Amino acid sequence: MGILRPEESLKVEIEEFRLMLLSCAGVHGRKDEEEFRNKGVTTRDDAIEEKLVCVTSGVSFLGLAIVNRLLLRGYSVRIIVTNEEDLEKVREMELSGEKRGANSNVTAVMAQLTELESLAEAFDGCHGVFHTAAFVDPAGLSGYSKSMADIEVKASENVMEACARTTSVRKFLLTSSLLACIWQDKSRSDLPSVIDHDSWSDESLCINKKLWYALGKLRAEKAAWRVAEGRGLNLVSICSGLITGPEFCCSNPTATIAYLKGAQEMYADRLLATVDVNRLAEAHIRVFEAMNKMAFGRYICFDHIIEGDDETQKLERQTGLQINIISGSGSASGNFPVQFELSNLKLSGLMSRKPEC
Repeated sequence: MGILRPEESLKVEIEEFRLMLLSCAGVHGRKDEEEFRNKGVTTRDDAIEEKLVCVTSGVSFLGLAIVNRLLLRGYSVRIIVTNEEDLEKVREMELSGEKRGANSNVTAVMAQLTELESLAEAFDGCHGVFHTAAFVDPAGLSGYSKSMADIEVKASENVMEACARTTSVRKFLLTSSLLACIWQDKSRSDLPSVIDHDSWSDESLCINKKLWYALGKLRAEKAAWRVAEGRGLNLVSICSGLITGPEFCCSNPTATIAYLKGAQEMYADRLLATVDVNRLAEAHIRVFEAMNKMAFGRYICFDHIIEGDDETQKLERQTGLQINIISGSGSASGNFPVQFELSNLKLSGLMSRKPEC
């Protein structure tokens, strides 16, 4: 996936992935399982190829949720792992007697997001790509060092270019971040009060405040749009709030800490927003399936804005942070003027439509 994380965390994610696959086994049984395995991806008919998609970082917290929903929607999923150890773990699950039914719709390939050729090979035969991967550096400040922003941009460019080189890929969905939208220069007299899908963070401001995670997400998304425009790719991006959900801190601690750098200011501006991982995953599927019809451009995805000390303290407990990173002293609700309004009306309108069968 391109995420650098401790080995123990990876083991936990692989186990979660295994349990998730087993939970889906009764939903998508296949009578011709052995024939399906022997045929492989390249010999499927056109109807099935339309349902083959690739997820970068398919064993991450968000990746797992997306893979789960793709399986429930009848897709075949190819996930990308970045090292041999993870690949072998997934292969062991595939070869074990536990892998039955829906699980035969999942395969894993090893590819590096910094290597264009390996990505092109991984995407070959896939109708769509979900790029959920991100880079976090446990050795960096707040989990994300300045150099990681450059790596993330390069990975974004590589993934897009690999899609362009692959004749099968028709749709590309990028997981960006709300941080790519909300960091505005408040000294501007013409600054709009509404932050929505048309908003972009100020790059200079991110650099001055050393908001490297926001900078990486901002630059990576802009790079993806540049390549998409130049190569004629069908791209849509989802700018997500802070991802929450069951045990989300244990599953994604470094990314959570990196996102919350600057949280006091986000909170003061009423821009500290969260989204449940399951809602975010569902949004990915709904947007993906609406591409070429009604889905286009960027979408902001959040389901809650943190307001008041009770909520900030709850979030601090959820994230496991033992420092007063969010609310700070004297930050009771109402002490700050409301300077911005977050709007996700574009996504809400799409999500309110009846999903396709």
